[in-house]
Amino acid sequence: MKQTLACLAIVIGSLLCGCSHTTGEWPSRALERITPEDVHRNIFYLASDTMRGRNTPSPELDTAAAYIAREFARDGLRPVNGSYYQHVLLNIVNLGEPNALRVRSGSVEKSYEIKTDFSPFEMTSNSSVRGPVVFAGYGITAPRYHYDDYAGIDVRGKIVFVLRHEPGEDDSTSVFMGTALTEYSSVETKVRIAMEHGAVGVMVATDPLNHSSLAPRGFPWPSFSRLIPKDALPLTLGEEEKGKVPVVHVGEGVIVQLFGSVDSLRTLQRLIDARLSPRSCALAGVEAFIQTGTEIRDMSANNVVGVLPGSDPALKSETVIVGAHYDHLGYLKQHAPGARWIFNGADDNASGTCALLEVAAALGGLPSSPRRTVLCIAFSGEEKGLFGSEYYARHPLFPLKSTVAMLNMDMVGMNGEDSLFLVGSEGSPDIARIAREEDARVGFILVDLKLRPGEGSDHMSFMKRNIPDLFFHSGDESVYHTVNDRPELINTRKVARTASLVFLTAYHIANDSLHYRYLPVTSPMLF
Repeated sequence: MKQTLACLAIVIGSLLCGCSHTTGEWPSRALERITPEDVHRNIFYLASDTMRGRNTPSPELDTAAAYIAREFARDGLRPVNGSYYQHVLLNIVNLGEPNALRVRSGSVEKSYEIKTDFSPFEMTSNSSVRGPVVFAGYGITAPRYHYDDYAGIDVRGKIVFVLRHEPGEDDSTSVFMGTALTEYSSVETKVRIAMEHGAVGVMVATDPLNHSSLAPRGFPWPSFSRLIPKDALPLTLGEEEKGKVPVVHVGEGVIVQLFGSVDSLRTLQRLIDARLSPRSCALAGVEAFIQTGTEIRDMSANNVVGVLPGSDPALKSETVIVGAHYDHLGYLKQHAPGARWIFNGADDNASGTCALLEVAAALGGLPSSPRRTVLCIAFSGEEKGLFGSEYYARHPLFPLKSTVAMLNMDMVGMNGEDSLFLVGSEGSPDIARIAREEDARVGFILVDLKLRPGEGSDHMSFMKRNIPDLFFHSGDESVYHTVNDRPELINTRKVARTASLVFLTAYHIANDSLHYRYLPVTSPMLF
């Protein structure tokens, strides 16, 4: 197959009569370094049982990182600032002590019990706060939907009470993307918005109009039940600890004290939904004290980076990023004898990682560097919340303002060999156009895909910062996130072809002098 691809590159070069590539010489010799045999070697290592599912964090993830770094070095990519690693600060958070919630309304003060009456969320702080309480509706500030629960109220130094979900949750005509959830429905987004408006604490309640159970769920901490594994704990970016505030999910008792009855809150919610008009206000004479305790353990991981510096004096300061995440889900702590117990993550995402390694090999095979700098990144922590790519976006090794494009590969080794999905074409039409132009040399049937709610990958950390991006993806399959996602099921030819397309796209962009458009897209929640 290696000889076949090499011959194909020579034939294509001949058919083009030796013409120059649109923005550089046709890189036939570099393409010869992309082979299914290399994909096979790499994927049977990265997705082997000895890697135990490459969980973030784990010793096996570190072993995979060292392997990727060696491959980058072997292919001629250079370290960045003297290292092939970018240290990603991560913490594992456990519920500690003390935890308390007291609410005073008028002359009446009530204390509430943890788990029964309130439950801390995973993004809560290790601190306490006391302050007046403000009802802030759904806790949403969304200019794109012309909606703002914080308009006309001042929550600086105060505790906000917000509802879960969003207006018109079950209304297909809702401006909030109908019945599809947007990012504004997530508690994490509500807390971020509250903090941006100056709130020092957040109480969250399940919205009573659409949900009958008002029990405080918060995060399912292992200390709440013997049925919850002791290590089932949230992972967070370490730098976020210092900026957190107390965040708790409150139940019916708190609602009744604050609003007089559940029906009163339900009526407020109904008015907001019917008119899409906030009903936010300070709750007269109401003050709350919230204290949440957490225990933090440093469990950091690494992104793996390798760079090919640009050659053009005017353009080498601009960067093209090619990325894929190399982590997966780890393994089952308890399993039946003889049953599979390792989430090998061959397609998700050893396949994308192997494609990235092939791109690196091709870059190393270029006779001269392209005009712009090309940075290859293998991200950690994608499965836990896009942590590796988010960390890079917050701490870029090359300035984001001069990052001209990001190409991402995730799950590229299954389904039809001749088809491939492009995600993000509507937001980055220039990058999609280049990919389609280069595909004339590769021969995929490229299909534009919009992700469903809950789906996404590392390109999104760049997309939300308005960096043109494109996500190459072969679609879901029945083994997704199961122990059956194994290396023997991977189509190594498809992975190699994907790597060829991504390399040609990156090479085109890196030799171009244009700056590409990013068009913000109103879309359902992707994570």
